Amino acid sequence: MRSEKEMFDLIIGVAERDERIRAVYMNGSRTNANAPKDIFQDYDIVYVVTETGSFIKDEKWLEVFGDLLMLQEPDKMDYEIGMNRDLERSYGYLMLFTDGNRIDLHLETKEAMIESYGNDKLTVPLLDKDTILPSIPAPTDIDYHVKKPSEALFVSNTNNFWWCLQNVAKGIWRDELPYAKLMFEYNTRSSLDQMVSWWIGTKYDFQLSTGKLGKYFKNYLPEPYWEMYVNTYSDHNYEHFWDSIFVTCDLFRVLAEEVSENLSFTYPVEDDKNMTQYLKHVRSLTPDAEGIY
Repeated sequence: MRSEKEMFDLIIGVAERDERIRAVYMNGSRTNANAPKDIFQDYDIVYVVTETGSFIKDEKWLEVFGDLLMLQEPDKMDYEIGMNRDLERSYGYLMLFTDGNRIDLHLETKEAMIESYGNDKLTVPLLDKDTILPSIPAPTDIDYHVKKPSEALFVSNTNNFWWCLQNVAKGIWRDELPYAKLMFEYNTRSSLDQMVSWWIGTKYDFQLSTGKLGKYFKNYLPEPYWEMYVNTYSDHNYEHFWDSIFVTCDLFRVLAEEVSENLSFTYPVEDDKNMTQYLKHVRSLTPDAEGIY
């Protein structure tokens, strides 16, 4: 696997030799001092170019970056299915190479760059042939820190958690596994993960990021809470699924109560009590039940 130095030498070297490329900058985890380094970190690179057309027309120019294992062109795919994409202003390539390295390369014209450069505070300039990149502060992940919720947002999230569980329960009783699983993962887990992030935020004065899709939860949750979180995942077996639902409820409850106490919010005890009883009752229903109660 090519080293970080080899990859940066390649990325910048290609830009230095190509007159169409006038500047280079980088976003993403490699600009974030707080992000752990590992072998799967990709290179989020932007080439500021004089035009995109010649690059798009002849993709052989990508061969300079190495042997491709797979290539994705999101803008091309969107354009071809009828979505509005201005390919003359910007174009992207997601490249995975046979040595394991990955480059997410974005081409954009100077005009497009001026509109967005620095909006992502995790931005680092790498090359500027014409001094066209505006001056920006040093990179910071502050925009990705957990945001302290308002009480209205806390109430909304808590209400959504308890409300949507009845859909999960309904799906299990009906033996509609895809529906039940997706309702759980897209609604219940979304509310749980938001509460996990807020709980972690209260412990660190909302001065950190829990990572994309909660990838750093394990780093910040105490072992008992992390063990509960792990057990919110289940297989296709409905009894296991039910067990995971009640673990999810227990974890959500303890986290939400602590968050509400820390932020002086009110936790909806009655919603919790009523829905917990409802879920236990639905779990006990026979498949041929003619009424819920």
